[in-house]
Amino acid sequence: MNTCRIADLRHKEVVNIKDGTCLGCVNDVEVDTKCAKLVAIVIYGRLKCFGLFGRHDDIVIRWENIEVIGQDTILVCNTVCNRPKKRPGFLGNFFR
Repeated sequence: MNTCRIADLRHKEVVNIKDGTCLGCVNDVEVDTKCAKLVAIVIYGRLKCFGLFGRHDDIVIRWENIEVIGQDTILVCNTVCNRPKKRPGFLGNFFR
C-alpha cells in the first residue's frame, strides 16, 4: 500500500498531462467531512503585481482527475476547474 501525507503533497508540482503545463504546487486540499475522503487538491492562483492586486482564480483539481502521484510531481488530466478566490489583495481592501 502506498501512502502520502498531506504535508508531503504541499511540496509536489502539479503538471497537466494534456499540454505539459506546470500548474503550480499544491497549497490546500478539500476533504469530505461526512465520509472522511480527500476530494480535491487546490492550487492558489498566481499573484497579480506582487500580490498588490490580489490573485488569479484558484485551480481546483478533483481527485478523480489525478492520474499519478510521483515523488516530486502530480500528473493530472486536463479537466481543471477554476474557483474564484476569496482572498483580496492588499489594495483590494481599499477599492471595493
